[in-house]
Amino acid sequence: MYNQNSKAMAKNLLLLFLILPVLCAAQTITLKGKVTDPDDIPLESATVYLITVADSTVIDYTLSDSEGKWEIKTREKDAATDLRISFISFSDHKERLEQLKGDKDFGTVKLKEMPTELNEVIVERDVPPIRVKKDTLEFNASSFKVRPDANVEALLKKLPGVEIDANGNITLNGKSVSKILVNGKPFFDENGQIALQNLPADIIDKVQVTDTKTAKEELTKQDASGQLSTINLTIKKGKNKGTFGKATAGYGTNERYEGSMMANFFRDETKISLVGSSNNINSSGLDFGGGMGSTRMSYRMGGMGMGMMQYTGATGITQSGTTGINYSDELIKGFDSTVSYFYNTSDSENENRTNQVTFITPGPGEDAETERSITTNSGSISNSERQSHNVNSRFRIEIDSTSSVHFDPRFSSSQSKTRARSSQTAVDQDGELLNESAGSTFNDSDSNDFNGSLVYNKVINKRKSFIAVSMQGNRNINKSADFNRSQTAFYNQDVDGDGEPDIVTDNRNQVQYNRQERGNYAIETEYSEYVTDSLQLNTSLQYNHQSNVADRDGFNFDEASGGFTNRNDSISNYQYSENNAFTPKLGLTWKRKKFRVNLSGGPAFTRLYNEGGYMSLNYNITKNYIVPDLQGSMFYNITKSKTVSFNYNYNVNLPDARQLLPIQDLSNPLSTQVGNPDLNPSANHGIALNLQSYDMAGRSGLYLMGSFNYIENSIVSNTVIDDSGKSTTSYTNISGNYSTRISVNWNKSYKREASSIMVGLGVSTGLNHNRGFTNGSLYEADQLSLVPRLSINWDYGELFSASTWYNYNYNSTNYTNYTIDRTSFGSHSLNLNTTSYWPKNFVFANDFNFTYNPRLGAGFRKSSYLWNMSLGYNIIENKLMMRLRVYDLLKQNVGTQRTVSATSITDQQNTVLGRYAMFSLTYSFNHFVKNSNK
Repeated sequence: MYNQNSKAMAKNLLLLFLILPVLCAAQTITLKGKVTDPDDIPLESATVYLITVADSTVIDYTLSDSEGKWEIKTREKDAATDLRISFISFSDHKERLEQLKGDKDFGTVKLKEMPTELNEVIVERDVPPIRVKKDTLEFNASSFKVRPDANVEALLKKLPGVEIDANGNITLNGKSVSKILVNGKPFFDENGQIALQNLPADIIDKVQVTDTKTAKEELTKQDASGQLSTINLTIKKGKNKGTFGKATAGYGTNERYEGSMMANFFRDETKISLVGSSNNINSSGLDFGGGMGSTRMSYRMGGMGMGMMQYTGATGITQSGTTGINYSDELIKGFDSTVSYFYNTSDSENENRTNQVTFITPGPGEDAETERSITTNSGSISNSERQSHNVNSRFRIEIDSTSSVHFDPRFSSSQSKTRARSSQTAVDQDGELLNESAGSTFNDSDSNDFNGSLVYNKVINKRKSFIAVSMQGNRNINKSADFNRSQTAFYNQDVDGDGEPDIVTDNRNQVQYNRQERGNYAIETEYSEYVTDSLQLNTSLQYNHQSNVADRDGFNFDEASGGFTNRNDSISNYQYSENNAFTPKLGLTWKRKKFRVNLSGGPAFTRLYNEGGYMSLNYNITKNYIVPDLQGSMFYNITKSKTVSFNYNYNVNLPDARQLLPIQDLSNPLSTQVGNPDLNPSANHGIALNLQSYDMAGRSGLYLMGSFNYIENSIVSNTVIDDSGKSTTSYTNISGNYSTRISVNWNKSYKREASSIMVGLGVSTGLNHNRGFTNGSLYEADQLSLVPRLSINWDYGELFSASTWYNYNYNSTNYTNYTIDRTSFGSHSLNLNTTSYWPKNFVFANDFNFTYNPRLGAGFRKSSYLWNMSLGYNIIENKLMMRLRVYDLLKQNVGTQRTVSATSITDQQNTVLGRYAMFSLTYSFNHFVKNSNK
């Protein structure tokens, strides 16, 4: 009954949400025209916009198409309005409209060229809402109205073409945003989540969007090779000197608490930011309840990253804390620096319950119709403590007008302790017990990681030909002590050969001391010469060195000495691998006005060396390869808002020491692994196709992405499972594995005075073909996924905002050479968020999430409801917010999920954060120096 009421409530909320926007519709008119230069040449991407004469509020806007044509659909308005047309290096066109009544065709408007560069200076109120500057799309932040207490994330959601999903991932015009910078520099880190949640929107001047480039591409002025975007937030001059920030403290039922603070000190190029947080509600602690002045509460499950550390796990309940500082400055002219430091702690607890069905192919001589499978039920209780230090830095040095250096060193150090108690049983398809085990483990590890890149570029002539030298390095050292105390019993092994199953036990009380060192270093020298204005030739020499040390010493517990003093050679081993590759490459870039073609390739001369020791035996394997390294891409700009790209990549992956060396890994009593010296490298053919189209006039976008990967000599597991359920895994090569993915997304924005709506539709599908071996027999699995989705975002001025999304995740797997031919399941996810800012000073927010998976196994709840509610009240001129929040109002949240692989089906449930209520106070402060412009 309780679930039925909840479902009914969800349906009513969704129906109300879908009906309300319709009520906002009103009489619309159409304004259209054409814009050209003085020679009647159409101007593409000219900004056309309407602003009120009274207060310069932007009513609506669009961009002209490739023929210079534009069209705006807007509501009738009695007040005086200005029509303005703007294009870089041309004078603005202004036309006064005493009122907006009826459709109108403005005909052809010829823009006049600016007589001098001084005319580039534009009065702030005349800045258009959107501009296209070569390869940069620029939004004027003040043209997009947000609440006074809004953060940068709220501002981005107002921009056309921007979508932010429930996990905070951003796409703009179909491209994923990989970097967010502030005045061209990282704000703590390049993923930008701290900037999005904590910088107030009213200090932002421009939002600039470009294609994401590597450090070398930035220095050499090359076009971006990837399909990602970077957002750069520029600070208003009047907001670039001052102090601002906020602090939150809250306490609730079940001893839940949160506390966080952030303080920013800006003085022109010098910027210092301090952050700190502590909570036990699975929060990063730096979103202050979900944004500047918002009472939004996150229902998302998953880890939160800070700096270089993922300091909460994907499951369980975590108590976390963090402190950090970010310093950015131009110490001297031409020397920009950014340095950030984080100290993080976490303490996570989780209880897991898992049911896994593993399929087994018929063995030699067995009936193909005989069902073979193993069902494993397991449970565990774990606790993990972790702390880390992270330093990220970025330096940009301009030696002179032709020489520059980029240096990005990073360092992290972490220590963790994990304790777990677990048990499991395994039965065959007839319910006969095969094995069972129980035990406890303790892991104590210490990890240090350094990575960095150094790029030097020298421009050598007026054609921008260049010489570039780049170096990259990564060094990771991990040391751990793994204590294991377990009892395992096998019930179906015939040890004495009498034809009857015997009970075999494997009881352990041991420790393994592990040392793993990984190194990856690369240096490249590149010379680029422009043969013509459109043809560029590149030559490069690359050297790569990879090394890996895995050293393990095992000891059994000695009752006499009371310590782990008896060496166990069966779980002790040493492995070392080294890969050295020298690759000369030749490439060319052909660029025209609308398209670009890149081709590069060369032979990789590779030496692979592996050595190891086990049970007094030494192994040594050396192999030499000459393999091709090929890349190609094509970009075609149909128009400035329509692009298509094609990429091809061929690379070879070498097996590692674990896969090659014939050394047995007996650390797990239920599973043994051993390498195969006869393995060959695997080769991957990768193809990607992208189509992006955004119609600024219609505020709609269509994006298509497709990829296909085919692997020759794929390295796959070759597993043998005995009658007691114990597995022994080696590796072998097989060709024919492939994967493909297609994604189509469409979105459209509607605006009617105060009401704005964005609708998004999408569907993604993928097919993976996997082949491998079990018990000496070949299996095949074709995994098909299909995910349609719908999202709607609605804002009504500064009074109300709502968003909803729904997706259906369908998975189907067809098997060959298993007694099961096919399995499939579908899961539903529905989310509804609403925030009301009425009456004045009140903020009322709701997050509702519903998931349903009807194919979860017995004992796992199939549905989950998570409703979070909060009510806030602003006082002291909106500087202090009091709020009451309730998490999991219905107390119906569960952490269940199903995954299907080529060999198994797994259902599991993990601990989730339960219902609690919390009262908190959030104080905001800011003080900016007036008249700071020089």
